[in-house]
Amino acid sequence: MVENTSGRSHSHHQVFDVSINMHTQMSNGSKLLDDDGRLKRTGTVWTASAHIITAVIGSGVLSLAWAIAQLGWIAGPAVMFLFSFVTYYTSTLLSACYRSGDSVTGKRNYTYMDVIRSNLGGAKVKICGIVQYLNLFGVAIGYTIASSISMMAVKRSNCFHKSGGKNPCKMNANPYMIAFGIAEIIFSQIPDFDQLWWLSILAAVMSFTYSTIGLGLGIAKVAESGKIMGSLTGISLNNVTPTQKIWRSFQALGDIAFAYSYSMILIEIQDTVKSPPSEAKTMKKATLISVAVTTFFYMLCGCFGYAAFGDMSPGNLLTGFGFYNPYWLLDIANVAIVVHLVGAYQVYCQPLFSFIEKTAAQKYPDSDFITRDIKIPIPCLGTFNLNLFRMVFRTVFVIFTTVISMLLPFFNDIVGLLGALGFWPLTVYFPVEMYIAQKKIPKWSTRWLCLQILSGACLIITIAAAAGSIAGVITDLKTVKPFQTSY
Repeated sequence: MVENTSGRSHSHHQVFDVSINMHTQMSNGSKLLDDDGRLKRTGTVWTASAHIITAVIGSGVLSLAWAIAQLGWIAGPAVMFLFSFVTYYTSTLLSACYRSGDSVTGKRNYTYMDVIRSNLGGAKVKICGIVQYLNLFGVAIGYTIASSISMMAVKRSNCFHKSGGKNPCKMNANPYMIAFGIAEIIFSQIPDFDQLWWLSILAAVMSFTYSTIGLGLGIAKVAESGKIMGSLTGISLNNVTPTQKIWRSFQALGDIAFAYSYSMILIEIQDTVKSPPSEAKTMKKATLISVAVTTFFYMLCGCFGYAAFGDMSPGNLLTGFGFYNPYWLLDIANVAIVVHLVGAYQVYCQPLFSFIEKTAAQKYPDSDFITRDIKIPIPCLGTFNLNLFRMVFRTVFVIFTTVISMLLPFFNDIVGLLGALGFWPLTVYFPVEMYIAQKKIPKWSTRWLCLQILSGACLIITIAAAAGSIAGVITDLKTVKPFQTSY
């Protein structure tokens, strides 16, 4: 009897121990995992703001002086404020759609396309995917072109300095685009957004660096000349024909739209944010901080650039050779641009990479080439998961964007066209339609009408901007030879 009792007692202790272990593991697991079973997200208002600033204060800031020069002192700043308000407002509508149903406990949507699928469905999911990923692909091309221009600007400013301005310092853009491409092949092996936070913060610091230098040089130029250039109505008809003025004004709208565009990666950024508080609240704060900071910098850089150069404002403030000295300061600014664009390229391309890789894994779940991770130990840094499909696909993608950049190396028009094509559908139309569907706003109500008027007005702006940019691209194609671009 004694033996049986002790046996039962021992058995009871075993069950009790197992239940404690299971409870401990579950509680530990819940600390490591989010409500969807994925690893706990760690993003904050500040990391989200860094991602947004990295994406927004991109090369677009450099074309703003030119954009304001086309529109003038009244319309230029007014359009910039308009775009900042629309971007902020529609971004808050979009961030509210991250979770379906309840904003705290509802099902998470991990990508822009998931949000469309949950709220609108049907053909709109495919349309959104095509527009979003084409736009991200285009941004990769635009950033490759911009970085090569900045790398050449460093070499040219040093060449100008050595020759005292006597040497025209012509050079080919292709080696610089290839160098940028090689850097992107290396950085594109970073698996996902969560592991990009350090590159985003570095890129955000770089964007402030070159924006501040551009601003400082603009202020110094105005102080030196003692007068503010430019006019209330923009570029004079003495310098361009009436038709050119119209097309350029439309293109300027595209440039400003591009300077504010980041909606296509907003949901992917929001998916890195921890909760509580709800992701929508965090994202609303991050959007307000980043759009306010961005607009402040944009207004200063664009306006002081225009004040310094007037009608002659260059398409790229730091590489259009409006400024020649101090050459070392220009070099620092252009190096900062290149470092920033290396990070911004990754921030924009991660959603595209993720979409292709997830689609391939779902289609071929048994393929080791697509799904298997090879663990490579890295001293002091831990283990790196090398996926062969990821390595090959991302390398081919970077090579492809680099080759296209060599074929179409005109910065300003590409920037305007990208801004135009992405602005209305991704920044305005889809967020407005999803918000109406999610909040069940009655048709023809005052709120519904206001949202539709906003969407319609932005569509008109997008069409005008696209037309102006296409006209600019056609003009450029008459003078540019593929693979033979020199500056």
